[in-house]
Amino acid sequence: MESLNAPVPPAVERLAADLAPALSGLKRREDLSLLVKRFETPDPGTEKRARRALRGAEPCAARTAELGVFADPPTGPAPVVYLAVESPGLRAVHERLCAAFDTVPGLEGDGYVPHVTLARGADAAFGTDAPREVAARLEGRAVGPVTWTVDELYFRDVTYGEPTGTVSLPA
Repeated sequence: MESLNAPVPPAVERLAADLAPALSGLKRREDLSLLVKRFETPDPGTEKRARRALRGAEPCAARTAELGVFADPPTGPAPVVYLAVESPGLRAVHERLCAAFDTVPGLEGDGYVPHVTLARGADAAFGTDAPREVAARLEGRAVGPVTWTVDELYFRDVTYGEPTGTVSLPA
């Protein structure tokens, strides 16, 4: 699988580090990113097709100001605590890509929620009830705010966690 992501600025990374004590009981995510689109069956032409779909796309304003929770995510361990990202521009980029590629049901299209995952599932040192209690306490909590401009996206090989290419905005 491959994905297209927006990098998060240092201010978001600092905010995530400041929130670490509040995430006690959850398994924290060290590699922060903002997913824009998944490509479940990438092929050698995926990047070229994505670039074509994004032709003319402009840089996007993005803002995070509160925490969100996916209590029962469609995949992976629950719960997921995240920084909610407000960005009509990123939603438009996502929609362009969904028009050019298949969507992942329940995660993309109408189900797409721009976010930066901070933690998911239980830390092995805590009981199974602790993560849900922590998540419930954090949901909707005001943080930041942090604002930034997304002017580049990067392709990422999910298997190896490595970037494979970039797209500058405007594309």
